[in-house]
Amino acid sequence: MDIKKLTTLVVDALEDVKAADIRAFDTVHLTSMFDRLAIASGTSNRQTRALAASVRDKVKEAGGDIVSIEGEETGEWVLVDLGDMVVHIMQPAIRDYYRLEEIWGDKEIKLGAAKRGKKTATETEEAPKKRTRASATSRATQTTLDDEPKKPARKTAAKTAKTATKSAAGKTAAKTARVPAGKTVKVAAAKTARAPRKTAAKKAAA
Repeated sequence: MDIKKLTTLVVDALEDVKAADIRAFDTVHLTSMFDRLAIASGTSNRQTRALAASVRDKVKEAGGDIVSIEGEETGEWVLVDLGDMVVHIMQPAIRDYYRLEEIWGDKEIKLGAAKRGKKTATETEEAPKKRTRASATSRATQTTLDDEPKKPARKTAAKTAKTATKSAAGKTAAKTARVPAGKTVKVAAAKTARAPRKTAAKKAAA
C-alpha cells in the first residue's frame, strides 16, 4: 500500500475515535525499519484500545497488513505495527514522560491537507449553484415588477397641465392684442335685452 494512503487511513481511524493531539512524522532519513511514525493520545485504557482497534480495522479493510499490536493488556501505551508505519497510542502522562516527538520528530507531516483540498473543491462546486439560485430569484422579482401596471409619471402630468395653461393664456392675449388702443369695441346686446326694445317700438307705432 502507498505510504501516503496508509498515513491517511491511520489518521482517519484515530480521528474516528476522537484521539487527541495526533501527529505524524517522516522517519525515512532516521531508520530503515519504517517510513512513518504516528503518535496520538487517549484519555483512558478503554480509549487507547479502541483507537488501536480502529486503526487495525480500517487498515485491514483497505487491504493493508497488520504486523502486530502490543500493549493492549494495560492500555497505557498501545503500539500498532503496520510494517511501513508504526502507530503509538499513549495516555497523556506516558506520552509526556517518554517524549517520542523529540526522538522521531525531525520531519513532521502536516495533516489534513487532503481534506482541506476536498473541502475547497466542494465549496467551488456549490458556489455556482448559489449564484444560479440568486439569479433565478432576481429574474422572478423582475418579472413580477414588469407585470405590475405602470403608474403615470407625475412630471409628465405636470408638464401637460403647464402646457395647457400656457396655451389658454396665449389665446386670451391674442384676442386682447387685436383691439387697437383707444378704440371702443361695440358689444352686441344680449338676446334678452333686444326683446324689450322691439316690443317698445311696436307700441309707439301703434
